[in-house]
Amino acid sequence: MQIETMREFYIDVLKDLYDAEHQILKALPKMAKAAKSEDLQDGFQEHLSQTEMHVKRLDQLFNQLGEPAKRKKCKAVEGLLAEGKELMETLADPELLDAGLIAAAQKVEHYEIATYGCARTYAELLDEGDGSDLLQQTLDEEKLTDKKLTELAVSHINLEAAESATEDANDGRKRRVTSSRKK
Repeated sequence: MQIETMREFYIDVLKDLYDAEHQILKALPKMAKAAKSEDLQDGFQEHLSQTEMHVKRLDQLFNQLGEPAKRKKCKAVEGLLAEGKELMETLADPELLDAGLIAAAQKVEHYEIATYGCARTYAELLDEGDGSDLLQQTLDEEKLTDKKLTELAVSHINLEAAESATEDANDGRKRRVTSSRKK
């Protein structure tokens, strides 16, 4: 189906966001479970509650538009979440995994910030006042989540990951030196 009007494009973007939020709902519990940091676990749990509200707002928007709440596969979030899953499978060090989880989550947040910002602008252009307000609420929450993730990363998680990696590297050197002396 070809999109021919700004309204159709706006609805298409909402369908993309609707799918993205549903994908995120499935991913967040796994990310919370994989996180070592209690602060990060709590952050993922808090964002899970927010994401549930984001879905409700999108339902409300579809209802206001007289459109069925349908999902259009969000390939961008699907790919970003696949990268996050890969990190969970490959980063063995718990501190390093927490840093990786933050990076993965922020990639998703940045996609959402960009897309919600566009959708809000389209709602304004189409004179969808309530839609614009609802989308702005979600956009504000996404920005706040991104800020909280940055604060966690900068305050301690990235530092702990760097220290852990340095310790692991030093342990590896010590083992190599010790084993070569035994020969």
